[in-house]
Parts: sequence; structure tokens; C-alpha cells
Amino acid sequence: MKKRIVATFMVGTLFTMSLMGCGSSAKTETTVTESEETVEVTDEATAAATEAAESESISEGYTKDNVEGALSGVTISFGTSGLFAPFSYYDEDGTTLIGYDIEIEKALQDLLGFTIDGETQVMDYSALTTSLAEGKLDFGMAALCATDERKAVMDFTKTYCDSGQVVMINTETSPAEITGVDALAGGDYKVAVEKGTASHLYVQNEGFPESCIEVHDTITTAYESLEQGKVDAVIQDGPGAQYYVAKTEGTKLAVVGDEFNQGQAPYAIAFSKKCVEANPDIVAIFEAAIDKLTEDGTLDKLLKGEKYE
Repeated sequence: MKKRIVATFMVGTLFTMSLMGCGSSAKTETTVTESEETVEVTDEATAAATEAAESESISEGYTKDNVEGALSGVTISFGTSGLFAPFSYYDEDGTTLIGYDIEIEKALQDLLGFTIDGETQVMDYSALTTSLAEGKLDFGMAALCATDERKAVMDFTKTYCDSGQVVMINTETSPAEITGVDALAGGDYKVAVEKGTASHLYVQNEGFPESCIEVHDTITTAYESLEQGKVDAVIQDGPGAQYYVAKTEGTKLAVVGDEFNQGQAPYAIAFSKKCVEANPDIVAIFEAAIDKLTEDGTLDKLLKGEKYE
């Protein structure tokens, strides 16, 4: 059946907004004129026109199959901690950054084609998250957990690695009663955590007495405090704790009990709100790249300690 309708057509100049660097964005003025004309359309044509209009209103989607080179020409700043093996830390020369996150960043840069603004900015966790929240840094990777608190002030990609927390003890000085996290909640023992991490948030959210919490700017000094018997335990992400025990010759530290707080330490790539505002598709692009690197086995190889070539 045909319907006679009066349709108002908007005739305008189409425009696009290119994906700019995080410091700026480009805008193009659109001139719109209106004209009214009477046309005959069928029900099928009306449905087709509606579907086409809805399709045009959606920005181009990115998938693992079309993401290559999607950020070519884009310059963004990058930050990490350099203090959390095996994800981001310094090699034996003390100057070369290595680790899982560093290798992933190289793979992402090669796949997407973006350029790092200056040098990689290395800072402790607290400063890193603050820089992202305040828009002083475009994106960061440092086994950053996509917690609800952080999501309020920055944006995250999907998870590329997940872990829980564990309890570490000194096998020579820690009380034998500490066999897992349940023994620590009462506040009878001194617990060290790294400032601004998921472990720090955990002891705060679980109501650990402040008097029993020792907050460190870096995980390195937290480990040292436990090695020296100055605290009774350290709470840390599982992969980092296991790496320390396995790689530190002569350590007195050991992991006890099971991982806990699972699902609350999802490692994801963090972006400042300022960066996403200037580059609305950047999170979707990085997520498509994560899918690509997962499918082709790159992430699995890097997690096993291989270098990105």
C-alpha cells in the first residue's frame, strides 16, 4: 500500500571529525538548509530510509579486522610505573623499561600507528593515576586495575589481564597465624600496601584499622619492609608477588593462602577523560587492537615473557 506523506528533507554539508592528538580537536561548521516537498513512498521504502538514517548516525565501528593503522598520525603521551615486575620494570642496566605492559604498548603502537609524545613518563602509582585523572597524561599501562573509583575519573578499555590479591609473609619473622587474608582483617598485624593500588583500596574498603596499615609509595619499599621484619605481611597483586618470590635470590618472602578479591583487579589500559574527549573512538580502537593481539596469539606470547619483535 502506498502512503502520501509530506516529508521535510534536511539538505546539508556532511562533515567529518578526524581523530586528533589529545591536546586538540578539529571542528567543522555545518551549513543546513531546509526544503519541503511532497513525495510518494511505500512502507518498505519508509523502513529502508529509517534504517539508513539510523545507520548513518552511528560512528564507524572498529573490529580486529579493520583496526590496523587506525591511529596513524596521532600523537599521545604514555605513562607507566616501572616498579611492578613482571608488567613494567627496569632491566638490569637500570635504564631500559621492560615487562609485559611495555611489550604490549610496543605491539599496540605497531598495529595502530600512533606516536608517543616525547618519552615514556615513569612515575609511581599514585602520581600515575593522578596524572590520568587530571588530564596531564593521555594513557597509561602499569597493571592498572579498572576499579569503580578510577572509572569515575578516567576511562578504561576492556580487561587484557585479570588477577586477584595475595598475602605475602616473611617466613622467618611473620607470626605463624598469618595463613591468609582472614587473619589480617582484625588489625592485629602490620600490613604493607602500595599507595593507590587495588591492594590499598582493598584494605580501606574492608575496614582494616588505619593503625595496622603501612602505605608505601612503591611496592619495592613494601617488600623491603617485610624482608626486614618491620611489617608482618604485604598484600599485593598475585602476578607481581609470585614474580618477586621467584626472581629474588635469597628472599625470605612467601605467598600464603589463596588469591582473593578476584575480579577486582582487572588490568586495563587507562585513558584520561581529556584524551577521550579529543579522540572519541580511541577506547574502541584500542579494544579492537586487544582483540586482534589476543586472536593472533601475541598477548599470550608476551605474558610468557617473550619480547615483541
